[in-house]
Amino acid sequence: MKLESLKPAEGSTKKRKRIGRGQGSGRGGTSTRGHKGAKSRSGYSRKVGFEGGQMPLQRRVPKFGFKNNNKVVFKPINLDVLQSLSESKKLKEVTPELLNENGLIGKNDVVKILGRGELKSKLSVTAHKFSKTAVEAIEKAGGSVTIKE
Repeated sequence: MKLESLKPAEGSTKKRKRIGRGQGSGRGGTSTRGHKGAKSRSGYSRKVGFEGGQMPLQRRVPKFGFKNNNKVVFKPINLDVLQSLSESKKLKEVTPELLNENGLIGKNDVVKILGRGELKSKLSVTAHKFSKTAVEAIEKAGGSVTIKE
């Protein structure tokens, strides 16, 4: 066997359909696009959601609701998460920056500490917001709470 004698298996390749190369090719004239209409023109692209002239779904369905652009979405962090973090990293202080470094929150997330779980270690916790149960549990464990602006 030589490199020059190699060829693909029988029936595995097809000839490309050459369109618009004259009447003699059988695919000249309209070039397989049919007669007239938007699809036969060059540069045709159908608009997203176009339904052939019928009123599109996004225009048939009424608008409703309200989107509050000033809504603050808090990233919840529970006490059990703080406890496991303090045990694994031997921490005495927890801040949003530290939570970000450990992959628990994003860089610009607003943090709220919630009271699920049990906190045994004495921690100084800084966050944007706290639930009542979280504040009670942190102070009961001997820690302190600081609200970040």
